[in-house]
Amino acid sequence: MAWDFSTEPEFQQKLEWIRNFVRDEIEPLEVIFPSCEFLPLTDERRRIVDPLKQKVRDQGLWAPHLGPELGGQGFGAVKLTLINEILGRTTWSSIIFGTQAPDTGNAEILARFGTEEQKQRYLTGLLSGEIFSTFSMTEPQGGSDPRVFTTRAVRDGSGKDSDWVINGRKYWSSNASVASFFIVVAITDPDVPVHTGASTFLVPADTPGVRIEATHHLVGSYSHDPGHSLVHYDNVRVPASAMLGEEGHGFGVAQSRLAGGRLHHAMRSIGVAQRAIDAMARRAKSRFTQGSLLADKQLIQEMVADSFVELTQFRLMVLHAAWLVDTAGERAAREEIAACKIATAAVLKSIGLRAIQVHGGLGLTDQMPLTSVLMGGITLGMADGPTEAHKVNLARQILKGYEAEDPVWPSEFLPNRIERAREKYGHLVDRIPALPVSP
Repeated sequence: MAWDFSTEPEFQQKLEWIRNFVRDEIEPLEVIFPSCEFLPLTDERRRIVDPLKQKVRDQGLWAPHLGPELGGQGFGAVKLTLINEILGRTTWSSIIFGTQAPDTGNAEILARFGTEEQKQRYLTGLLSGEIFSTFSMTEPQGGSDPRVFTTRAVRDGSGKDSDWVINGRKYWSSNASVASFFIVVAITDPDVPVHTGASTFLVPADTPGVRIEATHHLVGSYSHDPGHSLVHYDNVRVPASAMLGEEGHGFGVAQSRLAGGRLHHAMRSIGVAQRAIDAMARRAKSRFTQGSLLADKQLIQEMVADSFVELTQFRLMVLHAAWLVDTAGERAAREEIAACKIATAAVLKSIGLRAIQVHGGLGLTDQMPLTSVLMGGITLGMADGPTEAHKVNLARQILKGYEAEDPVWPSEFLPNRIERAREKYGHLVDRIPALPVSP
């Protein structure tokens, strides 16, 4: 089957517009409103942000990850990759284009699993970019492993329309401090496997019993950043209509969201890494030390070359995964998405570290954006499930495609290869190997 990542000239023009728009009009927001992306808009910020959002809408590029039925363009995963690798250069881009995480994933599962009432209540605000949301799944005692979740949701009554009461603690609930509602994964039947015993609930932030006990920030973040919260659900009562999807299908809802999120993180990370390479290259060509430019020193040249090779490989990996999603569906791309998830952290860490090294001490300061590249790689090695877990799962999937062989003499052992060759061609040659006779 042929691979085709090409796009029509009209879309290439869109990409060029995005590239110029991000560089000229969005990147300055990083220094005007640092780390304010996920804060509710003030009048001051709205004077700048709203017109930028309107320009994006005028170009037909708002929420490009969504289908036409939800106000997007139905671009598909390959085109979304080409868009997101530009948007990834600055976190403000996701706000201006309506692609911010975790709201993108939350919007997608609301569109897929939500009732009409739920979509009216929660999805409309998300798609307009006026409210934020939280995906509340990870727990402090067990991380992202749902098999050890202790948060429970219990019916208060016997009828299907009876309320649910949620009790437990969730950690790493990103943006909980500014969210209008939470999507909470809770165990509704502890006596069956988690794949059929977890359910997902939509919980408004002002529901009695929802309490943010602490909000923790990544190293180097501003104190006003919404951060990642420890949320206590203390006898939180919600109606039966708050369940997202069917009872017992919460794990499936979560997985459908996380798979797409992993690929979106990879898409954006291309832009993050490219910006670091750009900074590295400019610095190398500008800084004179020890008798020559940094760009003339072989170790620096190695750093630039290795970074370019890593990013090129990673970009093609992401595009291939996106192409599989477009042509065969997300399930067919499970292994490729897992590979992207694993590679994302490694690429950001190695390129970020090289960019810091080329900049010397300056690269370690808060005056340059390079430590955030390195920290982003570390963070994405844990977000949406730890890299180690994905390596194990990917290896299991790959190994399913292989058969066991003789444990003593493997199939690539030379005598075994000779025997197979003799069976195939032995009647046509005098001996195997049929080496030339020296004159």
